[in-house]
Amino acid sequence: MPARWARATHASRRQRARRRIGRHCAFSITCQSAVIGCRGAGRGNRSDRRRGLSAAGHISHRLHARAALLPGGWARNVTIDIDDAGAIVSAQPDASDTNAELLAGPAIPAMPNVHSHAFQRALAGRTGRAARSRDDSFWTWREAMYAFLRRVDADVFGAIAAQAYLEMAKAGYATVGEFHYVHHDAEGKAYADPAELAWRIVAAAEEVGLGLTLLPVFYAHAGFGGAEITDKQRRFAHSVDSYARLIATLSAAGPERRFVIGIAPHSVRAVTPDELAEIIRLGPANAPLHIHAAEQTKEVDECVAWSSMRPVDWLLKHANIDRRWCVVHATHMTDDETNALAQSGAVAGLAPTTEADLGDGTFPAERYVASGGALGVGSDSNTFIDPFAELRQLEWSQRLHLHRRNVLGGDESTVGISLWARAAHGGAQALAQKTGAIAKGYRADLVVLNGGDAALAHQEVDNILDAAIFGPCRQPVRDVMSSGVWIVRDGHHAREAEIFARYRAALRSLDHGPT
Repeated sequence: MPARWARATHASRRQRARRRIGRHCAFSITCQSAVIGCRGAGRGNRSDRRRGLSAAGHISHRLHARAALLPGGWARNVTIDIDDAGAIVSAQPDASDTNAELLAGPAIPAMPNVHSHAFQRALAGRTGRAARSRDDSFWTWREAMYAFLRRVDADVFGAIAAQAYLEMAKAGYATVGEFHYVHHDAEGKAYADPAELAWRIVAAAEEVGLGLTLLPVFYAHAGFGGAEITDKQRRFAHSVDSYARLIATLSAAGPERRFVIGIAPHSVRAVTPDELAEIIRLGPANAPLHIHAAEQTKEVDECVAWSSMRPVDWLLKHANIDRRWCVVHATHMTDDETNALAQSGAVAGLAPTTEADLGDGTFPAERYVASGGALGVGSDSNTFIDPFAELRQLEWSQRLHLHRRNVLGGDESTVGISLWARAAHGGAQALAQKTGAIAKGYRADLVVLNGGDAALAHQEVDNILDAAIFGPCRQPVRDVMSSGVWIVRDGHHAREAEIFARYRAALRSLDHGPT
C-alpha cells in the first residue's frame, strides 16, 4: 500500500477538519444526477460529456461529488476534471462549480477485478449436487468444469464472457484481468486463428466498456514434473513456441485495441521450471505476470513430494517474484512464506467467494497485511460477481478464523475504507493499469454509490463503505465510469438487454442444442 493510502486512507487532522463531512452530520445521498439516461457503451462514444470547460487544459468532462474517497480519505464537494483520453486532470475538494455534472451519490474508485475466468459464469448453480462419495471438493468441481467445456464453442464462449463482464460493470468493477486458458476447440485443436477465443474476450470487454488486462495462460502439463496433459485439458495446452506466437499476435494488437497483455503460467504443477523461465521472458518488459499457487492442500503436498518445497516457497526461490507478479490464491502458506511473499512486492490475488465456494481454505490475511503485503480481489469462477461481497467474505473469513472483529481495518479508518483502498491499489498494480484512485493522472474509473438503497441512506460519510460492504445493501452501485465514459447509469447498461439475450440463447444451446 503506497504512502498516500497510509494511516488507513484518512487525511491529517487538519485536512479532516477542513475537508471531510462532520462525524455528527449524516450524509444524505439522494440528490439527483444532473445528467439523466444511459449513454451507449464503447470507449469512443463520449456524446453525453460536457464539453469546452477548459480548452487549454483539454478538459472534456467535469464532475462534482458531494463526497468522494480520495487518496487522503473522504473529502467533500470534490470537482473532478477529466480529459479526452479518460484520465483525471484534477480532483479538487472544497470546490463549487454549477457547470459540473452533479453526481447522485458518493464517488469511490472503481475496483479492478484481479482474476476472472469468464466462461465459468455459466457454471454458477450447476455444481450443487454432491458427489456420490460425499467427498465433494475442488477436484470434483474441476471434473464438472471439464465436462461443461466440451459443449462450449466460440460463439457460446463469447456470449458468456459478455454477460460476465456486463455483471462486473454493474457491480462496480471497471477493469478486469482475464486469466484466459481456454484456447482451442472442443477437440483440443487450434482454431484457424489461434487467438480466436482471446479475441472473443477482447470483444466482450470492448462491448461492455471495461478496461482489460488479458492474461493468456500457458498450460502444458497435468501435474508436477512435466506429467502428460490429459484429453480433458487439451483445450488449454500450448507448447512454448505456440504460446510465444499467441503472445506476439496479441501484443501487436494491444495498443490499438486498448488492452494490456500479460503472461500467465497456469501453476507450478502445469509448467516445468525450464518452460517457466522461457515464457516469463515473452511479452513487453513490464508485462504483468500471474500464476495460481497453493490453492489446495493436495497441490501443496504434491509440490513437496516433487521438489521438497511448497509452491509459494518454490516460486520465491526460483521465479524472481517481484512487483510484476500476482500470485493468485496463495491460500496455504507457512508463516515464513506469508512474510516473504508480502515483502516481495508482489500482489496476492484473492477470490474470497470462489475460495469459499470451492472449500479452498482461508488466506492468512492478517499476517500478510501486517507484513506489508499488497492484495487485490477478483471474481474468479464468477459464481458471485460483486467486489463488495469479495471484501466482506475476506474480512469475515478472518473473523471466523481468529475469533475477532474488524481484523483488516486501519489504525484510524473503518475496515470498509481500508479494505476498499487496499484492494483497489493492489488490483491496479497487478493488472498494470493506472486505476484504483481518484487522483490526477489516474484513469477516470469511478463508482457512484446508490443513495436509493436503504442501507446507505443518511449514513455518516465515514460509514458509507462499511454499510455497502457489511450492511444489508442489495444494490450499492448506481453509476459506473470507465476511462471517463459512463458505462452504467442508474444501475443499467445500454446494451444489457442485447447481451442477456445472447447469453440466454447460449445457455439454451448448451442445454438443448441449437434452436
